[in-house]
Amino acid sequence: MNDAIQIHPTAVVDDGAQLGAGTRVWHFAHVCAGAKVGRGCSFGQNVFVGNDVIVGDNVKVQNNVSIYDAVTLENDVFCGPSMVFTNVNNPRSHVNRKNEYRRTVVRRGATLGANSTVVCGHEIGEFAFIGAGAVVTRDVLPYALMVGTPARRIGWMCACGERLPNDIGEHACPACGARYEIGGNHCSPAAKDRA
Repeated sequence: MNDAIQIHPTAVVDDGAQLGAGTRVWHFAHVCAGAKVGRGCSFGQNVFVGNDVIVGDNVKVQNNVSIYDAVTLENDVFCGPSMVFTNVNNPRSHVNRKNEYRRTVVRRGATLGANSTVVCGHEIGEFAFIGAGAVVTRDVLPYALMVGTPARRIGWMCACGERLPNDIGEHACPACGARYEIGGNHCSPAAKDRA
């Protein structure tokens, strides 16, 4: 990885923002002063990163995403084009609710598909996969495949991004061979594959 931080001339990175080595900030993006960003991240065109935002290493944020205050993205999160975060459940233009922000945490390796929406105050489990256009209104289990409005679980996903069998029991990913224990309401790496 190239350790140089790259900031496009049209981007704005406010004094005080912390950017890790190898991070790239592209056209018309804005990173606010209080943001803490890890190594090897990429912020696409027209991305906004608020003051009270923590971004881990190797996070990819595609064009037109706003990461508002009270959002944490752990390592290896992928935010698809134009997906949406919120931070207040009941906004009104004439009512100041900045003291009511609800924290959203997206755990390691999760994917948030294009045009999906994550309503604030929820946790997206590690390696979860939120389908394009889905609207997340509750916590999401690790490895869960979520689609629809409101989002509902329709299956499980491997850490490599391939769909897993939905049947209860131990199964191998058809793409990478990693093994998972799948139950009625959980999916986790098989005991021998846990790091």
